[in-house]
Amino acid sequence: MAERSTAAVDVADTSGDKPLTAEAEATADGVAQNRERGTDNDDAQGSGGSQVPGRKTTPPELHSGHKLARRYRLEECVTRLDGFSSWRAVDEKLRRAVGVHVLPADHARARSVLAAARSSALLGDPRFVQVLDAVEENDLVYVVHEWLPDATELTTLLSAGPLEPHDAYQLVSQVASAMAAAHREGLAHLRLNPNAVLRTSTGQWRIRGLAVNAALRGISSDTPQRADTEAIGALLYAALTQRWPYENDAYGLSGLPKDLGLIAPDQVRAGVHRGLSELAMRALANDGATASRHEAPCTTPEELVKAISEMPRIRPPEPAFTAPPDYQSTSYQQGTYGRPSALPGVTQPVPAPPPPLQSRTGKALKWAVSALLIAALGLGSWQLADALMDQGGKSSKDSQTQTQDGSDKKNDQHKPSLPIGIQAAQEFVAKGDAQHPGDVAKTYDGNSSTYWKTNTFVDGPALAPYKPGVGIVYDLGSAKDLATASVGLRYSGDHTTVELYSADSLTPPSLESMQKIGSVTTSGSTATVKVTKPVKTRYVLVWLTAVPFSGDDPSAYSRAGYKQAVTEVKFTG
Repeated sequence: MAERSTAAVDVADTSGDKPLTAEAEATADGVAQNRERGTDNDDAQGSGGSQVPGRKTTPPELHSGHKLARRYRLEECVTRLDGFSSWRAVDEKLRRAVGVHVLPADHARARSVLAAARSSALLGDPRFVQVLDAVEENDLVYVVHEWLPDATELTTLLSAGPLEPHDAYQLVSQVASAMAAAHREGLAHLRLNPNAVLRTSTGQWRIRGLAVNAALRGISSDTPQRADTEAIGALLYAALTQRWPYENDAYGLSGLPKDLGLIAPDQVRAGVHRGLSELAMRALANDGATASRHEAPCTTPEELVKAISEMPRIRPPEPAFTAPPDYQSTSYQQGTYGRPSALPGVTQPVPAPPPPLQSRTGKALKWAVSALLIAALGLGSWQLADALMDQGGKSSKDSQTQTQDGSDKKNDQHKPSLPIGIQAAQEFVAKGDAQHPGDVAKTYDGNSSTYWKTNTFVDGPALAPYKPGVGIVYDLGSAKDLATASVGLRYSGDHTTVELYSADSLTPPSLESMQKIGSVTTSGSTATVKVTKPVKTRYVLVWLTAVPFSGDDPSAYSRAGYKQAVTEVKFTG
């Protein structure tokens, strides 16, 4: 079975600029960093040589409120340099924030920027900030990409201090894995720095500016894999030490002392995880070798991923136990409610209790209350005896009515299924290309007319062996007791297979790292997957391993073939 997709093309910049090492680039870029989140504003310094001899290139006259393609309304300029500008904008058609890079169509780098943006968009990897549009129109070239309002740059995170070992481990694991996938498709970053790496509110690390940032500034490299690997090492070094691993200050971080050379992170700051310190040194260039005396250097992201997999996994810290506050009696419990507090050194009189009711009315009231109590006790005793006699006459079979699976109906009635909210979602890619990662939120937006769809496949229904499956990981916000998953499907027919997996994070490393907890095959438009055994989990993978054949679907821009689309996903516990 072959998936219909287009291979990404190589977008190595051919501007002829001298390749930059991570240290040289940091020197050029460390002067100013605009920390606006969700757009490519990683510095305010660019390389020269942007104009073609004999051709005048001037920045386009743009301003807040200007609209591109009658759709993208520019809101705020976050970078303006070297003949191009970067903006925070609004996509009025989809009503969402986006980022936009704009440069004149006759700019010397316009062609390479367009090629880089289109190749990056074809990658479709959710670990990268996605390119949404790349257009040449009205003497302008503009690239539109995702804007992540809930994400924070690594630069901002490090301003508060170094990362915890588990956070640093997640950073290097996710970034290295993403860059290895990009290089397999012929794409390099070459501008990987603390401003280009973002952490979302769900703890996932995202990379922005793949290929595009370098193309905008005319940066190229003869050894792109080595350059990106060294950059990942610098990111890990900074995360562990809150220092930049070169002599120059950059990205709000102090550089290393001059004439000292590159020293290991655990020699810069006490308490640094030794395994991560060693990993950072293996990735960083040190006169063509490594400061490690025991391990070989990592020269490609793939080698770095392998080195990470060989490390013992660093687990998150255990939550600190907070003892409940000591019990303190309130003034009400002490019998002083409504009285002023005692002044130091002053003896407070103890109020006498009110006298008992001695009047005729009081005596009558006491007798009436006593009579009511006696009547209530007698009635309760009679009802209890009657109930015991009735139960004695019933068979044990009637009192212990069982359902087919052996559960007690009475108990089941006291445990109704409760809906579980979805906080976030992420497409999971086990092999090959992603499907449509930008549409995953449509599977839990409450609108059954919107959907996330798979690509169209030539063979089916089973996706294996060419692709193990496609699906989405959902974040339930916290660990929940999961009972069922209801998956709305756009296409019916023979047949769709949906499996459920329990995962440890929103970005699990592999399918093998998860636990399968349910499966169902259907030919209808809804798949209800019941959990086969009790499980408590925060992250759930909805995994499609077979999809039906369906004809052309013009409304979904989908050709005839084996495909499926998920409209709404709901969980109950």
